[in-house]
Amino acid sequence: MAEERRPPAVGAEIKRWRTMRGLTLAAVADRSGLNVGYLSQIENDKASPSLTCLAALGEALDVPAAWFLMGEAPAPKVVRASERGIEAHEGLARIELVDGGGGRDMAFVEAIAPSGGSAGLHSHAGDEHHLILSGQWRMTQGPRVVELNPGDYIRWDGTIPHNAEVIGDGEGRMLIITLARN
Repeated sequence: MAEERRPPAVGAEIKRWRTMRGLTLAAVADRSGLNVGYLSQIENDKASPSLTCLAALGEALDVPAAWFLMGEAPAPKVVRASERGIEAHEGLARIELVDGGGGRDMAFVEAIAPSGGSAGLHSHAGDEHHLILSGQWRMTQGPRVVELNPGDYIRWDGTIPHNAEVIGDGEGRMLIITLARN
């Protein structure tokens, strides 16, 4: 026996957008051309609106109608600075796992190194994006050498052996985003 299919519950999302817009049911009824009683039934999931009705509500609330169908979204992941994982790395002071270290396809880390600190020649799968936060860095990939300052950005293929070293007098900090390849 097939499981009974229920229409998607859109009422809570419609009510949320109506409330965020500071509109009454009567105002939405006026804007959408729908009956106030019917709108109340929709918001309480006692009526299932047609696509035409959802489109009218989307226009009345100034949002794409598809937003009403998105359902419960997972909560955003927050990693407080004090909760970051920290890895010791030879040649660097530390690597902080900005994203908490749980990503499968992407990693955000902050590399912190003293003057003269170096990551050492290494490689790994995926593209790397680097944003220099502080200090002066020398970035080497194969025969290419680039010196970067705060605010500078570089992207490269992480499978090619590369190194990053702080060449300025002070500490260097760099945000690194690594994207895995499929």
